[in-house]
Amino acid sequence: MMAAFEIARPEIFLLAALCVVLLLDLFLGKESRVITYLATQASLLTTILLVYSSFFNRPDKTVGLDGMYMVDEMAGVLKIAILLISILAFACARKYLRDQDMWRGEFFVLGMSAILGMLIMVSGYHLLVLYLGLELLSLSMYALVAMRRDDAQATEAAIKYFVLGAVASGFLLYGMSMLYGISGSLELNTIREYFTNQPDIATNLPLMFALTFIVAGLAFKLGVVPFHMWLPDVYQGTPTAVTLFLSSAPKIAVFALVIRLMAEALEPAQSAWSQMIILLALLSIGLGNILALAQNNLKRLFAYSAISHMGFMLMGIVMNTHVGHSAAMFYILLYAMMSAGAFAMLILLGRKGYEVSQLEDLKGLSGRHPWFALMFLLLLFSMAGIPPTAGFYAKFAVIEAVVQAKFVWAAVFMVVMSVVGAFYYLRIIKVMYFDKPNDQPPIEADMDIRILVSANGLLMILLGIFPGVLMGICDLALIASRL
Repeated sequence: MMAAFEIARPEIFLLAALCVVLLLDLFLGKESRVITYLATQASLLTTILLVYSSFFNRPDKTVGLDGMYMVDEMAGVLKIAILLISILAFACARKYLRDQDMWRGEFFVLGMSAILGMLIMVSGYHLLVLYLGLELLSLSMYALVAMRRDDAQATEAAIKYFVLGAVASGFLLYGMSMLYGISGSLELNTIREYFTNQPDIATNLPLMFALTFIVAGLAFKLGVVPFHMWLPDVYQGTPTAVTLFLSSAPKIAVFALVIRLMAEALEPAQSAWSQMIILLALLSIGLGNILALAQNNLKRLFAYSAISHMGFMLMGIVMNTHVGHSAAMFYILLYAMMSAGAFAMLILLGRKGYEVSQLEDLKGLSGRHPWFALMFLLLLFSMAGIPPTAGFYAKFAVIEAVVQAKFVWAAVFMVVMSVVGAFYYLRIIKVMYFDKPNDQPPIEADMDIRILVSANGLLMILLGIFPGVLMGICDLALIASRL
């Protein structure tokens, strides 16, 4: 029992803190609900300290709970990233929920539940544990998306997300059950050993069926083509605070799920699944960038942008080399920061009863709020991959891994699509800096949100000038995890 507590100490603490926050919120009125917010943030900060002490004070990776749970450096880095981005998301949510008359404790409780699911996904080393973590995340997100109960658009988004999410979960579970039937085990290590000893794995028909269902389920969770149909509608219909959370931290958790399943357990079958994922990744890079060109709604634009970014990240994973995995990990961490920063900016510029959602809402932002226009510009430059921002190095690292793997044609396509994608980011910058504003609304936000948004923007330029800091962390984490 003590060993189990040590292995999963951050998750056990977060679950206990979630229960305390839930009970605490029952006795608080609307005016006192800031206590719920503060308790939530304190819980996340404490969880970060527990993750650090649990993961980085060990000499090597550790598998516990009868082989079901992995404690390694990659999991530690990804968990800390998830928790830090969630702290930003909750800080911005406090302003948004008050402005839009949605100030309820359920957001923080469901958010903590989703974070717990993410942490379980990152450390899961057993098909059942991975699936339970994914479902805990998914069910919490379904409820968060439906928080605005009196809004028809939000209700429609929640129904689409729930129905399609349930189908995707079914695909993934069916694929996992077939893997169990083939290998006779749910443990990732045993599954890897089984397929390592199998001859002619590329002609194993049951395995091909299992891989097809697993790839389809993972592709939906990442929102890549052709399983992207839910993403723009959900981003647009969901309250912006929920969109910020949905678009950032869960992507890191799904990245971990893809690494655990495909790059670890199913690495011997890489020749089979890599062809499917390369096709999905390149379709996502192309279609995501092209469809984003026609968008005037900022949330839909960022949704199509997310599709293309997930394609880039998958191209790093599918190369199945240390360079590719490291580039993909760097990319997903950076994308989570960029996406959180972009939606945080929309929340910051909003006010009571008013949301920034259309491109024209940003007209003349540089004249009204020059500092925050500059921060938004840095975020957009990074998303577009324009030097010297961090996004340029992230795309360069993935493309370099693709070239090293001798997929030069794919690298050329990625470069061309990056140039196409730069257009819609530059269009936003043009509106901010060269169009005349419709009005001059002031920014109504607390100092902590202003500081967090500014720090996020400045990180884009700092990590662009010194990318080795974060890339070194990714490299060392993956080396220690033997990836």
